Parts: sequence; structure tokens; C-alpha cells
Amino acid sequence: MSGPLARRLRVFRRNKLAVVGITILGLLILFCFVGPLVYHTEQTLTSLANSKLGPGVDGHPLGTDDLGYDLLGRLMLGGQTSLIIGLAAGLLATLIGTLWGTVAGYAGGWVDAVMMRIVDAGIAIPALFLLVVAAAIATPSVPMLILVIGFVSWLVPARLMRAESIALRSRAYVESMKVMGGGSVRAIGKHIIPNAIGTVIVNVTFQIADAVLLVAYVSFLGLGIPPPAANWGGMLSDGLTYAHDGAWWLILPPGLLIVMTVCAFNFIGDGLRDAFDVRFEGR
Repeated sequence: MSGPLARRLRVFRRNKLAVVGITILGLLILFCFVGPLVYHTEQTLTSLANSKLGPGVDGHPLGTDDLGYDLLGRLMLGGQTSLIIGLAAGLLATLIGTLWGTVAGYAGGWVDAVMMRIVDAGIAIPALFLLVVAAAIATPSVPMLILVIGFVSWLVPARLMRAESIALRSRAYVESMKVMGGGSVRAIGKHIIPNAIGTVIVNVTFQIADAVLLVAYVSFLGLGIPPPAANWGGMLSDGLTYAHDGAWWLILPPGLLIVMTVCAFNFIGDGLRDAFDVRFEGR
């Protein structure tokens, strides 16, 4: 196997942390989506008689929470919510930011000035504040959190893609396309975005990591998806209520999974950044 793809795979594999990140992510996906098919638990009906059982008691490997839910099964269910929202919101944010930034950078002039002032104004407003306001107005749900997080997280990708678009719009192949009568849509769709795909792919991983954290933040503040649904941030928030009771198993597992997920995507992003770096050409 040879060519650019093989070179990028070799560079990616040389980054040990990136390989660790891929491994962790694969294990997390198996745990959250395949685990419930093997380890069956009741995650809808509460059982207060089994509230806050310690790890290993009555057949619960990680114990139970304050409502009697098996914690291991709860972690699997919560992981599905956290990963689905993180992946979907990260992809949505990157898509919006890519289109916005590319159009602004390619158009230039007053179009670029207006579009980027909107981005600057958006960046000045904390994303967490907008999320809290949205969660307070409407009942949080998976689709709602995906849309809200996606629409508050596209600003950084937009600035990155604007810079890429400005650098690429003066390339010879873009100028040749213009001479042959190609329009702006063709230039953006066929030349600018495809040649900036490395930046897009790398940014997706960081956007997903940020989205997972934002879900955890909102849920930690008590504004996440209501029960019986679960996510790691909400589980961590509920567990802290009983921190003084010594129920460490309600805090450590969800917190550890959040850290592992964010680190995994950041490691993968670092590896992809190396793989698409022109300084590694020919190595």
C-alpha cells in the first residue's frame, strides 16, 4: 500500500497517543453500545430498596445509584447519550463552520467583514451561557442538545476555514477554474473544501471532545436530559450529592469515563494533525 493515504496512516501510527486514543474510543463504543446487549439491567423502573448499594453487593458489579439503578448498566446508557450528542453536535458544528468560513474567506471584501463580525460577536458570548439559557427555556432532549451545541460551537471552525480559504483562493488551480468560467460554488465545493479537508477532519475530533464536555457541564448543572434517560455529566452531578456519605462509586466511574472520552478524541486529533501536516511529506 502506497500513496498519500498510506503515508498518513504511517504517520498516525507513529503517534503512540493517537493509537491509544483510537483504542480507548473503540473500547468505549463497545462498552456503551454492545455492552447492554450482553449485560441486561433495568434502567426505567426505580428500586429504592436497592438504593446506593456498594460495588459487588447483590450482583451489582459497580453498585447502584440513589434510585436503585445498576450503575454499570447506567454508565452504558449514559455513554450512549453522551457519545451520540457529542458526535452529532461536533459534526454539525464543523459542517456549519466549514461552510461559513469558506464562503467568507473566498468572497472577501464586505461579505467577509460582515460574516466574520458575526463570528466575533458570537465568540464573545460564552457557549455554556447559551446552553443554560436554552435548557432553561425548553425541556432538554437529545435532538435539542445536538442542535444547540452545534449552533454554539461552529464559530472556531469558521475562523479556521476562513484562513484556509484565503490561502487557497489564490492558488493556480482556482484561478484556472475561474478563467474557464467556473463559479464560486464550484470553486468552494470542488477546490477549496477538498484541499482543506485535513483541517476539517482534525477539527471534527476537537469539536466532538468539546461537545462531550458541554453536555457534561449542562447536565452537571442539573439542566440535562431528565430521567429515566442518563448521561455521564448528570450521573456525576447526582453522585456528588452523596459524596459525604462515602459513595465514591457514584462519582469516580462517570468522571473517569468523561476524562477518557475527551482525552481519546484529543489524542486522535493530535495524530490526525500530524498525519495531514505537510512537514511529514515523504517520511
